[in-house]
Amino acid sequence: MSYYKHHIFFCCNQRDAGADRPSCQEHDADHFRDYVKRRIKEEGLAGAGEIRVNKAGCLDRCELGPVAVVYPDETWYTYIDESDLDEIIESHLKNGQPVERLKI
Repeated sequence: MSYYKHHIFFCCNQRDAGADRPSCQEHDADHFRDYVKRRIKEEGLAGAGEIRVNKAGCLDRCELGPVAVVYPDETWYTYIDESDLDEIIESHLKNGQPVERLKI
């Protein structure tokens, strides 16, 4: 049994200026990770047996970013704004239904 029901990792990598690949931090990934972390805590869904939100370094899906991945489901997402993340929280993290339109 997994320690967490769901564990979501947000790529928050920042490459140096002029790098040959984009980075998720160019899309304000820290802000979005903090947003999801706050929402999960507000809903009482944080902690053992529930949901954990973490920052990750490069997840190597840079051109598709910003990206997040949910384990143990191995579901990869891209997102544009907080409403996309609200949909991931409600549909996938709370109800176990991946959001097909945001999967990569």
